[in-house]
Amino acid sequence: MEILAYGVQEDERPLLEQAFAERHALRSLAVFLNRDTAPLAVGHTVVSSSVNDVLDAETLAVLADGGTKLIAQRSTGFNNIDLDAAARLGLTVARVSYYSPYAVAEHAWTLALAVNRRLTRAANRSREFDFRLDGLMGRDIHGMTIGVVGTGKIGECFARIAHGFGTRLIGWDIAPNPACLELGMEYVEREELFATSDLISLHVPLLPATHHLVDTAALALMKNDAILINSSRGGLVDTAALVETLRAGKLSGVGLDVYEEETGVFFYDRSVEGISDDTLARLVTFPQVLVTSHQAYFTRTAVGQIIDATARNIHDFEAGHTNENTLVPKNTDT
Repeated sequence: MEILAYGVQEDERPLLEQAFAERHALRSLAVFLNRDTAPLAVGHTVVSSSVNDVLDAETLAVLADGGTKLIAQRSTGFNNIDLDAAARLGLTVARVSYYSPYAVAEHAWTLALAVNRRLTRAANRSREFDFRLDGLMGRDIHGMTIGVVGTGKIGECFARIAHGFGTRLIGWDIAPNPACLELGMEYVEREELFATSDLISLHVPLLPATHHLVDTAALALMKNDAILINSSRGGLVDTAALVETLRAGKLSGVGLDVYEEETGVFFYDRSVEGISDDTLARLVTFPQVLVTSHQAYFTRTAVGQIIDATARNIHDFEAGHTNENTLVPKNTDT
């Protein structure tokens, strides 16, 4: 059985090919899957997709017509896949429900520390042999009030790191995490978290209820010198509202690994032609903002676990089984 993998990063390719070398033929493509590239999958029973592929109804129809039976998504998120259309077309869809939460939590803290201590500006100055300290003053993380929005596996890891710094922890979620309570986290209403926190990190999935969770009203509640970190999903933040907040001189640091309109921009080299997204272009001009291109998951450990889970999803499909990662049809065999 030949597998076609879309959106394969260069560092990911050898790990992916090694995982399938003994059992299946694998073609790895750097191009992303969408309605224009879907015809490349003709004759492939299994297509492996990445988080920035666009699997809308039209794309899925092309895949189904070409003989594809399984979509094996190499990510936890699946909001880029039209699951209803997949079900109508008789496609099986599986994702990776778990990989190292430390990868994302550590990257979130990397962003937080970098914007707090002005590391991007400092590094740029050093390359020009400008070693002044003007404008580089940060704050101690120790003693800060840290707001964790979403205290699942990744939020818990983020909170454990925060606890190590000696911070006050407050959280918001639909239900308290006992492990976070043991760290001393106090669960509060969302409005109180935004108003009280010195640093806020987002770790909730993108759902209709969480879309633009950080909107104009939430940003207005935040302290003027607060830090906002998002390593979860871009749609959690109303970026236009964030830009206006920054223009007003509010927020001392913003670290984003995701962006609500990142499809077609992140994972591409746009250094020559530039980008047409005025909101993103404006956002990256603020000196207290650091944007990375959805790389929080991108460690050897996490990518290895993602590939292993993807391989298991494909092997189970081949054997006629579903597992806990199966999204369509709804899993009945765990």
